Amino acid sequence: MTKEKESTNKNNELSNLRDDINSIDTDIIKLLTKRRNVSKEVVQFKESSVIPVRNKEREKEILNKLIEEGKKSGLDSHYITTIFNTILADSVRVQHTHIQDKLNPNSNLDIARVAFTGIEGSRGHVAACQHMDRKGVEGAYVSCKSFNQLFDLLESGKAEYALLPVENTISGGINEAYDFLLQRRPSIIGEEKLRTTHSCFAMSPITAGDIKIIYATPDDLQQCSSFIDKLGDVEIRYVRYSAQAIENLKKDKSKNTAAIGFLSASLTEGLEVVSDEIANHRESFTRFLVISRKPVEVDPQIPSKTSLVIATGQEPGALVNALLVFQEYGVQMSKLESRPLLGNPWEEMFYVDIDGNVKEERIIAALNDVTKRVRFIKVLGSYPKDGIDAAKLGPNSEAVSNKTKKKEIATAKAPSIKTDSKSESYRLGSRAYKAEDTVIDVKGVKIGGDNFLVIAGPCSVESEGQINDCAKHAQEQGVQILRGGCFKPRTSPYSFQGLGYKGLEFLVNAGKHYGLPVVTEVLAPEDVQKVSETADILQVGARNMQNFTLLNEVGKTSRPVMLKRGMSASILELLQAAEYILNQGNQQVFLCERGIRTFETATRNTLDLSAVPVLRSKTHLPVIVDPSHAAGERDLVIPLVLAAKAVGAHGVMVEFHPEPAKALSDGPQALLYSQLEDMMQQIA
Repeated sequence: MTKEKESTNKNNELSNLRDDINSIDTDIIKLLTKRRNVSKEVVQFKESSVIPVRNKEREKEILNKLIEEGKKSGLDSHYITTIFNTILADSVRVQHTHIQDKLNPNSNLDIARVAFTGIEGSRGHVAACQHMDRKGVEGAYVSCKSFNQLFDLLESGKAEYALLPVENTISGGINEAYDFLLQRRPSIIGEEKLRTTHSCFAMSPITAGDIKIIYATPDDLQQCSSFIDKLGDVEIRYVRYSAQAIENLKKDKSKNTAAIGFLSASLTEGLEVVSDEIANHRESFTRFLVISRKPVEVDPQIPSKTSLVIATGQEPGALVNALLVFQEYGVQMSKLESRPLLGNPWEEMFYVDIDGNVKEERIIAALNDVTKRVRFIKVLGSYPKDGIDAAKLGPNSEAVSNKTKKKEIATAKAPSIKTDSKSESYRLGSRAYKAEDTVIDVKGVKIGGDNFLVIAGPCSVESEGQINDCAKHAQEQGVQILRGGCFKPRTSPYSFQGLGYKGLEFLVNAGKHYGLPVVTEVLAPEDVQKVSETADILQVGARNMQNFTLLNEVGKTSRPVMLKRGMSASILELLQAAEYILNQGNQQVFLCERGIRTFETATRNTLDLSAVPVLRSKTHLPVIVDPSHAAGERDLVIPLVLAAKAVGAHGVMVEFHPEPAKALSDGPQALLYSQLEDMMQQIA
């Protein structure tokens, strides 16, 4: 056979395979369409039977079964979970849209005119398209150069909806937008959250080093300051909106001129991308409010949010007195933004977001009570929340194992031991200060309360492949938080000290990919800020329990802190160390018993399990146990985990490794994969 004929045969074979893939993809689209249509029929049945839209227990059951089926075909649980939640989100949105359209028939238009600030392809335009796609309504999009023009179009009836950007996760609230909400009084009927990526554009291919002039908003410059600093001596020309930066770039004749803007602008404006992803922080989101002339009614089955604005008196404690009402009625407040009250120097208006429907009895009662305590109150709108909670596996999941579950171990409750006068030295952490248990929420994972938490991972992050493999196994077994050491305090200076920030990058990426929050140790005060930008939880290790400079520094962050007991520290000293963190403003602290140094040498340390009930009687802070460092031997870890649960710990932190014998640190105490699986079965 000639080479030409062999090449032709291979091309034909590849073409046939591609045809097969195309055929399969077409079948998938047909099945997705069929499923969506069935979802519409389901919601109609639920309406007539008064059945809630979501049944999370059923969703969990279905996910477990699908994962088991997927395993038989070689598909991992993360792949199945991702696809399932994407389809689930679509199904819930379809049902929510159907309910809302039926409740608000006048809003169900064939074509809706939507106003946004910016040019085609800008953040506002993308958010507007995203909102109308979710509604299933065709949009006629109207570009505006200012907020004033946007509100004029809305109020004159030339647009049915408008997208107003109100805050960014990096730069905070957009003050002008809040001022317009008060001055023009629209009705908020929805919200959209858009991931924003910053890029540098030019009209022709150039490098970053060629740039002499750059157009950008002050806000974009702030978010991309590291990129700007690297450019050296460039002339910065400020604009009011990101869209103006792009427009000015097109008008400018200089080859060495650039602009900072939203990535999708390049797709519609034909610009050259000089550099993309140039923001200091990659995870940046902009929140838009969807506004209209008239309010919408939200069905009680749909999770909703209510936005309002209040003005309090000038007497001391007036704002606190008003906001405490929400706590009294069990209402979650998710946003508080202050703005000067125009015309009244040194007085403030407060914008507040609360979770709940303005038609709910508890919300009505709470707002009535707030009204009695403020000078001014205005409900700006009650609307469906953006985002749908994904179905997740936990340690109680049937997908963890189909083996026979062992007898459940009773979890002890906090005993009623009276606190002593020494509690004054840890006032903020004491039961006298706060009687109820603190529960810390980390990306939906609860630490404290009635939850039993499992944190697991390798002692050290050794490579990208190693931590990814550990994260995958942890997620499949129902572990809730991934641990990994990036900066390692070692007794010997010749031992492996960790990969540092490169290891942190590997850990964070693995956690994001498998949907697991991550915890890692910080050693030095100067590292706290940088580590806290990406890690979900900061760990203060046993050797640093009384490093008061470090404790103060982590106390200034907004990240939860896990404080480990020093190997020779008393319980009182542990509580006093926690007080340093709490005293700086960070109330998200949980304690970790990891064994203390005694005369006994049978184990690496002596695990003081009695510390758990004692701590729970003295403090409202969650308490977990680290049996890996206490025992120093993997075969002792599981019995100590079960003992920790029995004495009332809120969770455990254990180490495991793909190949413990080759681990660069603490290999003897790391569980094998099979042991982690066995442990999760017994906990469940």
